[in-house]
Order: sequence, then C-alpha cells, then structure tokens
Amino acid sequence: MMRSSFTADEIFEMAEQIERNGGKFYRAAAEKFPAVRDILLRLAEWEDEHVQTFAAIRTELAAGPADPPVFDPDGQSQIYLRAMADGHVFDPKADPGELVAETDTPEDILHLAISVERDSIAFYAGLKQSISAAAGRDKVEAIIKEEVNHVAILSTELDALASKESKK
Repeated sequence: MMRSSFTADEIFEMAEQIERNGGKFYRAAAEKFPAVRDILLRLAEWEDEHVQTFAAIRTELAAGPADPPVFDPDGQSQIYLRAMADGHVFDPKADPGELVAETDTPEDILHLAISVERDSIAFYAGLKQSISAAAGRDKVEAIIKEEVNHVAILSTELDALASKESKK
C-alpha cells in the first residue's frame, strides 16, 4: 500500500536532491555551452547553497521536537508532493546530464533551465503548504524567492542572447 504522507525530513530530503540535481544540471550545461558558462556556474553555486540550507533545516528538525501536523484536511498538499515524488510533475531522480545532452544551443539550455526552475518553484510552493513555521516555512519562502530570481536572471540572459543574434 502506498503511503500518502511524508515526514518533514523526507520532504526536505527531496528538496536537497532537487537542488543537487540543479547544481549538476548547471555544471553540465556550463561545460557544453561556453557562451553562457559564467551564469550557469553561478546558478550551480546558488543551488549548492540551497542544498546546505535544506540540510541545515533537516538537522534542526532532527534535534528539535516533532513537527506538529499541518492542517490539510483534504490531503491535497500531500497528494501534490506524492505526485512530485513519483515524477508526475518532474523527476527529482532524473540524471541532469541527460537533459543537457538533449539540448543543442545556449538558447535551448536557458529555456530548459527556466522550465526546471519553474518546476522547483512549484515543488517548493507545495512544500511550503505542507510544513509548519517551526519546520522552516520562512526558509522555504526565501528559497522560492531565490528560485524566482533565477528565472529572472535566466530570462535576462536569454533576452541578451536573442539581442546578440538579431544584431548579426
């Protein structure tokens, strides 16, 4: 029988994996696309910082009292997180290098990166609804804001590439 809920530790472990994959994705993309290497490596570093944030939350949770359940009478947040964990929205266990291998241009990789960041934002929005303030809701909110900023940075870089192409 499939379990319908996760502990806060399991949810943050999924978040860590998403961020580790993000770092691997950006590093692989930076190797393949020198034209956008610097921005991709910077994004990889930020993803590494998010891994550390989620690991710290997990450590704090393990040291403290059990997290009280969140009011979710219909279980929708847990259903959403289950869909995420099962790869129905995106697969946190997928090999990021395979995604990079399927792209052909710097523009393609930036479009893909924006899509990946949006998926992360969606996951973290669901995560935020499933945890209490004591479990780190404010830290998740801060990461959501950073991920939104990543989308803005990637979009700006994409616009800059398009502008360079139109001037040729």
